[in-house]
Amino acid sequence: MTMPDQSPASYFLNLPLEERKERLSRLTEKELAALKYDWSFWARPKQRLPTGEWVYWLNMCGRGYGKTRVGSETVREWARTSRYVNLIGPTADDARDIMVQGESGILAICPPDERPEYKPSKRKLVWPNGCQSLIFTADEPDRLRGKQHDKVWGDEIAAWRYSESWDQVKFGLRLGKHPQAVLTTTPRPIQLVREIIADPSTIVTKGTSHENQPNLSDVFLHTVLRKYEGTRLGRQEIGGELLDDNPYALFKRSDIDAGRVNEAPQLFRVVVAIDPAATSAEGSDETGIVVAGTDSKGDGYVLADKSMRASPEGWARAAILAYHNFEADRIIAESNNGGEMIASVIRSVDPSVPVRLVTASRGKAIRAEPVAALYEQHRVHHVGSLPALEDQMVDFDQTDPTAKSPDRMDAMVWALTELMCNNRSTGILDYLTAERERVAATRETDTHGATFRRD
Repeated sequence: MTMPDQSPASYFLNLPLEERKERLSRLTEKELAALKYDWSFWARPKQRLPTGEWVYWLNMCGRGYGKTRVGSETVREWARTSRYVNLIGPTADDARDIMVQGESGILAICPPDERPEYKPSKRKLVWPNGCQSLIFTADEPDRLRGKQHDKVWGDEIAAWRYSESWDQVKFGLRLGKHPQAVLTTTPRPIQLVREIIADPSTIVTKGTSHENQPNLSDVFLHTVLRKYEGTRLGRQEIGGELLDDNPYALFKRSDIDAGRVNEAPQLFRVVVAIDPAATSAEGSDETGIVVAGTDSKGDGYVLADKSMRASPEGWARAAILAYHNFEADRIIAESNNGGEMIASVIRSVDPSVPVRLVTASRGKAIRAEPVAALYEQHRVHHVGSLPALEDQMVDFDQTDPTAKSPDRMDAMVWALTELMCNNRSTGILDYLTAERERVAATRETDTHGATFRRD
């Protein structure tokens, strides 16, 4: 008999080898082919569509648990009886590469006679029975405005850049007898996730990476799990725990959320900051590349995180592209790893880009303290969500001397230090603006319109 906490597949695989062979020999080729796509056989109990009157099913689980398969199979089941079962990924690439075409994506898990036709130019799947799955990205909340859904699959919702996308999804869930959404994500203690959990219409399924061990590679099991098991990051990414802020971290997620905006105002200055990695080898640190600006009131805005693991020429090109796309004033680069080479690499790609090198003469925590104070004062605003950067900020333990170098956070600190923590003028535009204001302040106008210089 199948144990309650097992799938039929788990029970079958635990049988003696000879008994397994004997059972399989009884099946016809058609039955064997059907078994490959039989989710009721392969699914663990927690992966099956729940019963009841819920609206949102939140699968908040560790890496490798099988969240994508849950989302794909739920869509497959819903498509049999619904008109619109729509898909929403964090980005357009994620929606295409993971939800639709991924190893556990919709096209891979459907048998040939049930597989939908993928129409990438129209951003949709058309199922054999006429059901459609429109494909959206959470990076474009306006495209979700006015769209209607019978059912929705939202993937990695904790990485959605704009919470407004979730608002638009809820407004659109109004077709059919029982509109519902399945949400799959690795947990992050952001406000959006907490709001979904607190909604009385939500049921939550939690799971760990260990629950799917038979389907995980030995490399993952013996390197990733062994390395991070028991750590704070491991509890979140492997154990699927929703953790509160690290009490020893300089930055608090509540401060980040309090200052978050959907778009920036007119900005007075914009810079691109680079924290270069020492090497570009696989497993090395990333090169932090962060774009930030200030408005006329002096508030800071973190506009984008373009960090990557790349060769010097690769990250230089990415930084220069951000410089042009955001119409920045200059590039700021830490010179401790590479010195003058950094400026030379950037100028070899585009000699017109102004570069200023900065040197880290103090520890990371000390450099970050003035910037952390600005966050506490709610003077810094993240434009949308920047998950990887924010996770580094709230996880960096200033009391831990072995803490991994937070490359994205370092680049952010350099950018905001340049914009908000330096008193000196750093550019010709700043100088001309200050000079114009100084001259205007020393002039007065008499009643006849004549001006004279005040002593």
